[in-house]
Amino acid sequence: MNDKLKPKEVLIETASRLFKVRGYCGVGLNDIIEESGIPKGSLYHYFPEGKEQLAIAAINNTKTLVMADIKRVFDSTSKLGAGSLIQALQAYVYELAKMFGAGGDPIGSPIGTIAGEKHSTSEPIRSACEATFKDWQAVYAERFLTAGYPQEQATSLATVFHALTEGGILLALTMKSGKPLEAIAEQIPSLFTEKIDKNNHTTY
Repeated sequence: MNDKLKPKEVLIETASRLFKVRGYCGVGLNDIIEESGIPKGSLYHYFPEGKEQLAIAAINNTKTLVMADIKRVFDSTSKLGAGSLIQALQAYVYELAKMFGAGGDPIGSPIGTIAGEKHSTSEPIRSACEATFKDWQAVYAERFLTAGYPQEQATSLATVFHALTEGGILLALTMKSGKPLEAIAEQIPSLFTEKIDKNNHTTY
């Protein structure tokens, strides 16, 4: 157990790590208790509703970690405009390629995996995943807006970019390679340079 973390934080961190490796259905509360070293009574003190409540806490923890990572990469490209946007999007996807490729160490747990497992059997988990996806997309949309895209197009492109990254992560995990994400990064300039102004005129 990490002595610097409080028991509740250790439980959330452990659950996130185990869900990442085994998926939601492959992890039991006894696994989390054994791995974390936190007594069963303490787990139920912090999470009286059990595994589902702990999973939601892990999802929210991952949301915060990933949002901070997105903003860090995006903020590293300080200039505004489409060129900076493309650089920021590519830099983020290349970083994902390193994290989710062979030998990588992704932060948190892949939310898409949990969403795929539980979207039809746990409404609280589905809602937590949906809120997480929306918050990430809001960060992307803000970047598109800053680069001069109109609101509707920025929102739409944020969804497209998010879908690309989620799909790329799944491929990278399955193939144990960052190459799918690298391929996405290489194609970003051709996918996100076209703008549509208020009069539906295409600009570049």
